[in-house]
Amino acid sequence: MYFSKSTADVYVPDGSANEIAFKRTTHLSIAAHPDDNEMLAYDGILQCFNSTDLWFTSVTVTNGNNAPRDFEYANYSNEQMRATRLWEQKKAAVVGNYSAAIQLDYTSPEVRDQNSSVSADLEKLFQLMRPKVVYTHNLADKHDTHIAVTLRLIEALRRIPSEGQPDHLYGCEVWRDLDWLVDEDKVAFDVSGHPNIATALIAVHDTQIIGSKRYDIAVPGRRSAQAIYHESHGTGGATQMIFAMDLTPLIKNLNLNPIDYTVAFIDRFKQDVSERIAKFL
Repeated sequence: MYFSKSTADVYVPDGSANEIAFKRTTHLSIAAHPDDNEMLAYDGILQCFNSTDLWFTSVTVTNGNNAPRDFEYANYSNEQMRATRLWEQKKAAVVGNYSAAIQLDYTSPEVRDQNSSVSADLEKLFQLMRPKVVYTHNLADKHDTHIAVTLRLIEALRRIPSEGQPDHLYGCEVWRDLDWLVDEDKVAFDVSGHPNIATALIAVHDTQIIGSKRYDIAVPGRRSAQAIYHESHGTGGATQMIFAMDLTPLIKNLNLNPIDYTVAFIDRFKQDVSERIAKFL
C-alpha cells in the first residue's frame, strides 16, 4: 500500500515493477484531473518520449467523477465516469510511453478542503522517486482545484530534505494562459516535436471532448498561438510552445509566501504595461 486511498491506482505501461518505474522517473507531472497532465506537461512527455534514460510519470490527484457529461456519457453515474476517466488516463500513458501513471483517486472537494492526506501522499511519492523536473498547475490558474493541488504539492516538497527536492518546479497552463507574463518571467517550452502524439494524448480523453469542449483542437491551437506571438520580430523557430511560471523558489525558500510570490508576477506585468504606455504619452 503506497497511498491513503485503497482505490489509488498505479499503472506501468511496459509492465515493469512499480519500484523500477518510480526510481527511473526523471520528469514528473502532478495535476488535478485526468487529462490535465497531457495539457500542461507535454514538455516532459516530449523530452522522455522514446528516450532510454529519461522517463515521464504522471500523477492525477482527483478522479474527475463529477465532470460534465454529454452524448453517450450523459447518463453515466459518477462511478462510471470515474472508471472511464481512469481508463482514459491509462490509454494516455500508453500513447506517451510513460514510466507510470498514478491516480490518487481523491474527489475535488477533498482536495479543496485542505485534506492533509493529499500532501502526505505527495510527500510519499518523493520518497519513492527523485525526479529532476516537476510540472504542475500555475498559481494564477482560475480553477480552484488546480490551485489547491499546487499548494498541497508545495507543502509536500517543503517537507522534503533539499537533496531530495527536484531541481525545477514549473507551474504550467490549463485554465489560464500565461502569455501575460513579462518575457523575463516566462519559462517557454518548445514543444513542436511529435504533434501527432501531442494531439493523441488529448484525444484519448473522449469523455471530456465529446460535445463542445474540443480540447484536441484548443490545446494545440493555444500552443501554436503562443509560439507565433512569443516574439514580435522573430521568424522561424518553434511552432508549438507552452509557457510556465517558475515555482522553484517556493520550495527552496520556506518563508516565501505563495500569494506574495504570485502577485509579484502581476505587479511586474502592471509595471511593464504602465511604462510602455507612458513612453508615448
